[in-house]
Amino acid sequence: MRFILALFPILLILYLMVARRWGAARAGAAGYLAAMVLAMAAFGAGAELLAYAHTKALLLAFDVLYIVWMAYVHFRIADEAGAIGTIGSALRQLTEDPGMLALVLGFAFASFLQGIGGFGVPIAIVAPMMVGLGFAPLSAVVIPAIGHSWAVTFGSLGSSFQALMAATGLPGELLQTPAALMLGGMGIGAAVSVAHAADGWRSVRRLWLPLLILSVSMALMQYGLALAGLWNLAATGGGAIGLVISVFLAAHYSGENHNKQSIDSRAVFLAFSGYVALIAIMMLVQLVPPVKNFLGQVALQVEFPALTTSAGFTTPAQTGRVIHWFSHGGAILLYSSVASFWIYRRTGLLRAGAGTRILGDTIKGVLSSSLSITAMVSMAVIMSHAGMTDALAQGMAAGVGAAFPLISPWIGALGAFMTGSNTNSNVVFAALQQRTAEILAISVPWMLAAQTTGGAIGSIIAPTKVVVGAATAGMEGREGEVIKKLAGYVITLVTLLSVISWIVG
Repeated sequence: MRFILALFPILLILYLMVARRWGAARAGAAGYLAAMVLAMAAFGAGAELLAYAHTKALLLAFDVLYIVWMAYVHFRIADEAGAIGTIGSALRQLTEDPGMLALVLGFAFASFLQGIGGFGVPIAIVAPMMVGLGFAPLSAVVIPAIGHSWAVTFGSLGSSFQALMAATGLPGELLQTPAALMLGGMGIGAAVSVAHAADGWRSVRRLWLPLLILSVSMALMQYGLALAGLWNLAATGGGAIGLVISVFLAAHYSGENHNKQSIDSRAVFLAFSGYVALIAIMMLVQLVPPVKNFLGQVALQVEFPALTTSAGFTTPAQTGRVIHWFSHGGAILLYSSVASFWIYRRTGLLRAGAGTRILGDTIKGVLSSSLSITAMVSMAVIMSHAGMTDALAQGMAAGVGAAFPLISPWIGALGAFMTGSNTNSNVVFAALQQRTAEILAISVPWMLAAQTTGGAIGSIIAPTKVVVGAATAGMEGREGEVIKKLAGYVITLVTLLSVISWIVG
């Protein structure tokens, strides 16, 4: 009964978004209210616990929204300057094959962005670019969402992997190899899924060789860097090698009716300059210690006490999400936006009144997504503190016994879906996976690899991430369609992962 009650808010959101086609803001609010009522009535959450949970939720929501707001601003500046259209025209000169375009942008480029930034940035940046290339908004969101999934654990300079180590107390040397192998296998699956999402099975059959070359090369690069102990650069390196290889591959898969024309190299350079500034600033802040340490001096940090429900479930005392105001992913996007605006203004690409238009469009564009993200995060934090998340995982694990390796990736995926991130899923469920594997005499490193890989894949269907993509691709209010489309790919990949987990466990 506790398992069913804990599952109800999630099922309610899915029903409202997929079956009733509610927007994420309304469905998220309904799920939040359901979780709060159940937390008090059935799980013993008191007023103090709920007050602290809401405070923590607001900090986590801001952590996400800082990225959403600034990513939208960055896109609007590029769009106002005509950069999106220019890049689209240039890429069409490289290839007109929709599957190949999807692999270049939605797989290689999205993976690279996940490596150096993460936090929804790959979808927020690539989705509108793909709309500009002529992809349907739904496909434009789905493709980079799937494409960057395999790079989530080692992405964001390894923040999710760091959480895995912190939650279990195990060293990276023990965990990095199985994690890199599982994630690399999912990278091949992600490439196939991207090609399929772009143009169906005919695209997969036509592009089987380039997608295999691309995905295996990226997986091997990530594996090599992880094996060398450079797991914080593993996803970035994988994405970078993918970008280089994909450009050469695209020249050989340019489309049947491709008619190459001359390219205005100066216009293309200027169009890309905003994204070059983004990548350069991200790498400067994240990879240069003096810069990162200097910008990271100012931070918002809140200490939360241990909290216990009347049913006896305890959330230990912990530090809330630390927000580094000037080295945060949102801050990096803000710096990049300022740099992009200056470059485009200096080169005459931005017309008079551009700043006002960009600001106005941003406010209108992010209002709904901001409300929905706040509701979703609040629901997830309340469920975690009330013991509802634990009840879900315990029920799933207890029901399968020795077949636990089959269910392990699903627990990771569930945690990421609920909390919106693989990092949070690792924090919540990694210790549970570790202890269950020990009791059942199953390989702990492989089960933790299944946890974080399942979480990486599951994170792309989290409503908070879906909202990010929908907001930047003009699909506000249609998030249910995105979830429905993504669900098939996520279920397929996690099922494949379950089989792998069963074999190696």
